[in-house]
Amino acid sequence: MFKRTIINDLVAWRNSTERKPLILSGARQVGKTWILKVFGRLHFDNTAYFSLDKDKAVKQLFATTNDPLRLIEQLSYIHGQKIDPKKTLVIFDEIQECNDALQSLKYFCEDAPQYAIVCAGSLLGVYLNHPGQSFPVGKVNHLDMYPLTFSEFLEAKDNNAYNYFCSINTIEPIPDYFFDRLRENFTAYCICGGMPEPANELIMNGVENIDKKINDILRDYSSDFIKHTAPATANKIDLIWRSLPGQLAKENRKFVYQLVKTGARAREYEDALTWIERAGLICKVNALTKIAVPIKAYDDLSAFKIYCIDQGILRVLAEMDASVYTTNTPGFAEFKGALAENYVLQSLVAQYNKSLRYWTSGNTAEIDFILSDNNEIIPIEVKSDVNTLGKSLIEYQKKYSPRLRIRFSMKNLNLNGNLVNIPLFLADRTKFFIATIL
Repeated sequence: MFKRTIINDLVAWRNSTERKPLILSGARQVGKTWILKVFGRLHFDNTAYFSLDKDKAVKQLFATTNDPLRLIEQLSYIHGQKIDPKKTLVIFDEIQECNDALQSLKYFCEDAPQYAIVCAGSLLGVYLNHPGQSFPVGKVNHLDMYPLTFSEFLEAKDNNAYNYFCSINTIEPIPDYFFDRLRENFTAYCICGGMPEPANELIMNGVENIDKKINDILRDYSSDFIKHTAPATANKIDLIWRSLPGQLAKENRKFVYQLVKTGARAREYEDALTWIERAGLICKVNALTKIAVPIKAYDDLSAFKIYCIDQGILRVLAEMDASVYTTNTPGFAEFKGALAENYVLQSLVAQYNKSLRYWTSGNTAEIDFILSDNNEIIPIEVKSDVNTLGKSLIEYQKKYSPRLRIRFSMKNLNLNGNLVNIPLFLADRTKFFIATIL
């Protein structure tokens, strides 16, 4: 039921004159298989779907030949009809389960580029960095898929509000009626998060079964830890994963190994942390040693924060009932700020498809995120409500005089000098607003 904007990227890939086999990466349950089948239904006459996790016969084909035309011939028999290069989308799902299939992409690229081949995998980031796995470097196109954005959720839940959302082209206060309507929809999104199944459940049936849906996803993740790693590593991954709420509950959200397990040291948990990051379940945000371009050159690898793939998952992982967003819950303010940061990070990563950083000035100031947009370094502060008091952006202004500063909060849209306040529910419009200002 959701219209995913990634479909536009898939159509662009389909029409490209330099098209190669496409690998769609993303965490489990973000909707990769679903969107590829929708893409096939809307833009091809036929879709040939093969699961390399379940179809043993298909895996055996790749073990017997690298010839793409021979493979297509045999796959056509399994599919039950001819795979036409002009009419058929070929989907290889869970391709990380078959290294021979991964290698075949090289030959499809070189010898049979006329075929539209798309591949999906939930743990590709893990498998492609695992000893013994090889990869057809330079012979494939890549595309990353993330959870539903608020704007994608809004289009399905409240189309009129979505149309207004898309019409906001000037940086000026939003009328109260539309502000309140968008805020109400944003509260619903905060409850379910961006995983398609819980989001659909909320729209169709309300909040009653949301936590059950999200807990089912959490169980799938835990099963992956056990299934795809050694027992000792799986335990470390699980400890890191379950430490996420505690890591983000601190005023200073810097990752601390002692919160994973008493006495834990970096060298003991680095591999587990890398695994969970490559699985797409967390987003790592490094501190910067210097504000300069390119910001990647000034990463402080010893200081970082980790956020969850999805704020709905983070809420349930923290064992918080959905009512925290609809009632005045004492003591929620600190973690509400962490959830707001998590949401903003999700939105910005989806828009820019790259990592963000953060900045500190001793113990006096901290900028939640640093974004590089066309070599412009932009400081970003996140507030979860209308209280926007804070000196960090002021201190950053004194030190670096940026052309633009961004503050996300629940205050209205406004530009004051070089400081733009963006309501949290408009975070998906950030890239547009930046382009408008700069």
